Amino acid sequence: MRRVVLPAAVLLLAGCSSGPSGPQDVVVEAGPQRVEAAPTQYCVDGEGQRYDVTPPIIEVSPDTTIRLTVPDAVAERGWGVQVFDEGLEKLLGEAPADTGEAMLEVNSNDVVPPAFYLVVVEDAVEECEGFSGAWPIGFLRAGAQGGTATESTPPAPQG
Repeated sequence: MRRVVLPAAVLLLAGCSSGPSGPQDVVVEAGPQRVEAAPTQYCVDGEGQRYDVTPPIIEVSPDTTIRLTVPDAVAERGWGVQVFDEGLEKLLGEAPADTGEAMLEVNSNDVVPPAFYLVVVEDAVEECEGFSGAWPIGFLRAGAQGGTATESTPPAPQG
């Protein structure tokens, strides 16, 4: 397992899937919690699809390992994590996953704001013209001072 320190400077990933079976959920584990997150957008058969889903929001303790596991097809294409503020408006950082690896770990203390979103983003394939698969998950670090994660419609991943 690898621990990722999220940089302030970012390079964004854009991704897309061409699998005809449709999107699969991303599994998020934080402490004893296990949540499956559905995508808010995905590319099916070369065509971008948006879904009306509310991203989960998970309360985590300080210094908690957050484990993100993607479907095998996403791992094979490549993926990364974009870190956003509590309103899904400001991109704070990015953490790439190694191609072929289905899991990435971050620590709840790696992100400065007490409320933030991690957005799993699949790498792009040509047929999708930059439209990416995206799975946003909100986090609220318990006991921290500041804002709270809010339910909102996530933006399209930037790239």
